[in-house]
Amino acid sequence: MRTFRVLLAHELHLLAITASTYIAAAVFLGLTGFLYWFSLHQATDPSVNGGPTPVQSWFGVFWVPALVIIPQITMRAFAGESRSGMLGALFSTPVRPFQVVCAKFVAAYFFHMLLWVLALLFPLMAYWLLPGAQHSADGLLPLPTLLGGFVFVATSGSLYVATGLLASSLTRSTLVAALLCICALLLLLTAGSLLQQINPGLHVATDYVAARASYLDTFRHLDLFLRGIVDTRPLFLFGSGTMLALGLATLFVKNKA
Repeated sequence: MRTFRVLLAHELHLLAITASTYIAAAVFLGLTGFLYWFSLHQATDPSVNGGPTPVQSWFGVFWVPALVIIPQITMRAFAGESRSGMLGALFSTPVRPFQVVCAKFVAAYFFHMLLWVLALLFPLMAYWLLPGAQHSADGLLPLPTLLGGFVFVATSGSLYVATGLLASSLTRSTLVAALLCICALLLLLTAGSLLQQINPGLHVATDYVAARASYLDTFRHLDLFLRGIVDTRPLFLFGSGTMLALGLATLFVKNKA
């Protein structure tokens, strides 16, 4: 356990002193801020009646900042260190590959969630600064939707960060790692929808495919969370996917050691 704490402190220190960390944070907050402003503008458009609240629309495009930030914070985790020789030097010390993978995961996940906590300031700022907003809190600051959306990005984010680390463990090129991460994230985001599109054309096991498609549908789970319904199935899906990705990353890192 002491070794893990030392590795985690080292990873957090690297995040704190690396310029790319602050660049990634600025890009993420700028993008999420723009998306919230756009959602707010759409919700206040007089021609749009009965549409989603700004917070619902904002969390509905969570995948845009995810595709931008997660490759940035994970692509150097193993690919960059493997190319520079730092990974080999690290494994010359008495550390286990799983400890290294877990330390990098916790550090990257902590940074990812810290950015989302900061992004939550946008709805709060709109609630406090816009005229008359405090008299319509259900529209600008619906707490069940806000909490549900945050729980969703927290649980799904663990899988996406672990996927980014897995992509980084497969190659020595940070660019290739970023591209692999983006492709894998797109597949995870669209797997359920793709299966639902394929399902009508199948002639066997249609009910089985429909059930699996519903289970893998990221945006269906998001809709439930935004309505304040916390289902245990996506929690298990994202949790087990995280463990699988970290386990595979450990195997690939072990082969590099």
